[in-house]
Amino acid sequence: MISATSTTLTERQVEVLELREAGHTQQEVAEMLGTTDSNVSAIERAAEENVEKAHGTLELLRVVRSPVRFAVEAGTSFDELVDQVYERGDETGIKLAYCRPELYTHLFGRLEEHTVKNRLETAVEFGLTRDGDVTVFAPEA
Repeated sequence: MISATSTTLTERQVEVLELREAGHTQQEVAEMLGTTDSNVSAIERAAEENVEKAHGTLELLRVVRSPVRFAVEAGTSFDELVDQVYERGDETGIKLAYCRPELYTHLFGRLEEHTVKNRLETAVEFGLTRDGDVTVFAPEA
């Protein structure tokens, strides 16, 4: 078994995930570990939550480490959002690594769960890296 040391996962979560990835059903894993399938399900859910928190932490860190950071208010349309990102790049001399349609797609892909009718439902933090990437940190939906 791979060690969970230095991760957000517990040893038990890694054990369950490895067995599930090997193709075992929850019931089979439960029998192998001497527990119930509902406990295996709970362990899997907790592992996924830990992975999502770690992913969110990395997103936040990328924004924090970006030389250009700014917030966009809830209610902003995606067209306005793309305009704001380009304006911030222009103001700071950062050439974005995306053409307009690519940037729109990138941002929508990252923010779809925070969007209703092409408008942000929540305020979102953005960062622009020196190499023109656009980093995004949004609170959990």
